[in-house]
Amino acid sequence: MKNMSAVVLGVDLGTSAVKVLAVDKAGTVVAQQSVGYELQQPQPGYSEQRPEDWVTSTTAAIQRLISEDHLKPEDIQGISYSGQMHGLVLLDANHQVLRPAILWNDTRTTPQCHEIERVMGDQFVEITGNRPLEGFTLPKLLWVKENEPEIWAQTDCFVLPKDYVRYRMTGQLAMDYSDATGTVLLDVKTGKWSKTICEQLGVPERICPPLMKSVDFAGNVTPKYAQQTGLTITTKVYGGAADNAAGAVGAGILSEDKVMASIGTSGVVLKYEDNPNTNYHGVLQFEDHAFPDKYYSMGVTLAAGYSLSWFKKTFAPDVDFTEMVASAAKSTVGANGLIFTPYIVGERAPYADADIRGSFIGIDGTHQRYDFVRAVLEGIIFSFKDLMQIYEEHGSQFKTVVAIGGGAKSPLWLQIQADIFNHPVVSLQNEQGPGMGAAMIAATGLGWFDSMEDCAQTFVHYGKVYEPIAENVTAYQQIDQVYHQAYSQTKGMTAALMAYRRAE
Repeated sequence: MKNMSAVVLGVDLGTSAVKVLAVDKAGTVVAQQSVGYELQQPQPGYSEQRPEDWVTSTTAAIQRLISEDHLKPEDIQGISYSGQMHGLVLLDANHQVLRPAILWNDTRTTPQCHEIERVMGDQFVEITGNRPLEGFTLPKLLWVKENEPEIWAQTDCFVLPKDYVRYRMTGQLAMDYSDATGTVLLDVKTGKWSKTICEQLGVPERICPPLMKSVDFAGNVTPKYAQQTGLTITTKVYGGAADNAAGAVGAGILSEDKVMASIGTSGVVLKYEDNPNTNYHGVLQFEDHAFPDKYYSMGVTLAAGYSLSWFKKTFAPDVDFTEMVASAAKSTVGANGLIFTPYIVGERAPYADADIRGSFIGIDGTHQRYDFVRAVLEGIIFSFKDLMQIYEEHGSQFKTVVAIGGGAKSPLWLQIQADIFNHPVVSLQNEQGPGMGAAMIAATGLGWFDSMEDCAQTFVHYGKVYEPIAENVTAYQQIDQVYHQAYSQTKGMTAALMAYRRAE
């Protein structure tokens, strides 16, 4: 990579790997590196990682950008982050990690969620905009307090995953507002840590880190970290954002007329919000955006892409993934009368139910594997439709759906989305997900652009528009009425089966 001009690095700290993008002033990704790390599951329902692995892998990725992609350290002007949300990192008075991080997909905290509801009731939703769910950070804090008192006694501060990596780069501890709302310890209306929640639930306010905006300057790279990576100490570091906020920035979700539909392991429907008083009664999550004084709401399908990867691993292990997805074209709208509900690890929204499980409904002897593939693709999108209907019930007039992640890689699946949503669907020409959003935050922080909206004009470009096909829309509306009954009809049965499994 010769004659390199100035670049920023977008560090996307995911659940299985870190990806670091180098992006120039034109919004072109000039180089990227990815390094994986392990997930630890010491018990059923537990999901943990070593924070040191995040630092080691991020460092290795930056080293490779310099050594293998020949980035000049002096050209790397800024760094910012997208981070996996909600993960709990506990630090002692010397800022040493006290235990493995408890991740967003850890489900051990159901008793703590019930305790929050018992103590605070609706007041909790009024303060945070969210219901207490297992994924959030606060229930994890309470779990450590109750189950590991010796660790709790040593806790001086908590941060989230990307904040810990930023601390190791700059020596400064802080948390940006988009990740802070995801802890459910922040008062979303005042933008401050909630004294009420801390006092009522016995969390010392002193352990909450300083708050910063996503585009705020966090510090320069320290001499120690510069020596480890090859960076220079002139490289500036900026706050960054939660992965969903960063993904929304990278997808150009900058106004209320667009909704993002993201299919990763989990699935997210996300909408930009201007008004902090918008109240979804905790059914949808409500968070601070990476944009100063702006917000976003989102609903989560826990097993979106995971449903498809589970199906492939179980029923089509020898088939190429793209080929398997494309085979759904052999089926029909409605998968020849077959419905799939993607609740295979429980569900978050609109049904906060850890015990619900998935179903294939309508199986008969004529169905082929491609019908099941089509049913899985459609079922994931029907679950997204459930979330979009909440917006429609609140009077939202969004015009376009921006598809990112796995659902944006298949023309067939993009058309299914347009038909089920009954809205035009677009994908990105050069999708880089939350990593691009992180790069945009760094570029804006550096002053390359006056605002992230200006940055998006250069960095974000949309591809083909998939318009709804009228006859498919009509068919899917009829099928959706059946799909919508599946949760209530199977809830009791799957709960009983889960109870039986636990008793074994």
